[in-house]
Amino acid sequence: MLPFSSIQEAEIAIGRSLTYAETIWFNYSANKSDYYLYCHNILFLFLIFSCVPLYYLFLEFFFRKSIQSYKIQPKVNLGLSEVFRCYKSVMRMFILVVGPLQLVSYPSVKMIGIRTSLPLPSLWEILLQLGTYFIVEDYFNYWIHRFLHCKWGYENIHKVHHEYTAPIGFAAPYAHWLEILILGIPSFLGPAIAPGHMITFWLWIAFRQIEAIETHSGYDLPWTITKYIPFYGGPDYHDYHHYVGGQSQSNFASVFTYCDYIYGTDKGYRYQKKVLQQLKGASNANGEQNGGSAIFPKDCKDD
Repeated sequence: MLPFSSIQEAEIAIGRSLTYAETIWFNYSANKSDYYLYCHNILFLFLIFSCVPLYYLFLEFFFRKSIQSYKIQPKVNLGLSEVFRCYKSVMRMFILVVGPLQLVSYPSVKMIGIRTSLPLPSLWEILLQLGTYFIVEDYFNYWIHRFLHCKWGYENIHKVHHEYTAPIGFAAPYAHWLEILILGIPSFLGPAIAPGHMITFWLWIAFRQIEAIETHSGYDLPWTITKYIPFYGGPDYHDYHHYVGGQSQSNFASVFTYCDYIYGTDKGYRYQKKVLQQLKGASNANGEQNGGSAIFPKDCKDD
């Protein structure tokens, strides 16, 4: 709740006129508690989990032929009943774990210094903080993910998430309840290191989940803007991790690729890509010699 009773009082306190965005924020948040504003995350997560994967489902059902060449595992096609089963499981976990976790985690948000006050952060401040959050979360998530692939961690927790060897967008948050709790820790570390405004925190939670849905979408679409982000892994990178399955010791990073490269856990993926390129080149050469079309086997698996 803002400590100002009017816009004029707020302008006097910050020493300038409010921007258009700040005026909107004042009108919306002035009489709302910080706890109420924080709980907006529950609505945002519900909408993201429910709506963003529909984009890929829409493309698959209405433009299947046009995007088939971008499907990473083209031989795997899940029916609507299986997709809906996944969504129901995600929503059950959302109601039983994610929602309540958001409700009870507010004291930690206040403790680390997430603010709702004026002035609003500049665009550059938001971008720098979001970048920090992604880098911090990615690093600690990498090590937690490696732990979840040890024998005990995988058999007791992480194998639920790996039920989908060819992931879909709805399966991004599909996981054991304990995994959801554990992976919530690195999500809070970035804001704890560089605390920002509640709007920045909303954006962080939203973008992180949208990114997770993209990497689990099963499609390596060429028009996504994430392809312009340095060291970004993307759907093809993470899909390999799911394809190899429980024995995978490769591609643990959640967003970027630098940890896997530094610690040598992307060798299987890079070897597979090298082999596939060689097969593609040989197939193209044979196709030209025989006057036929080349076939590129996308299903090569390598540990």
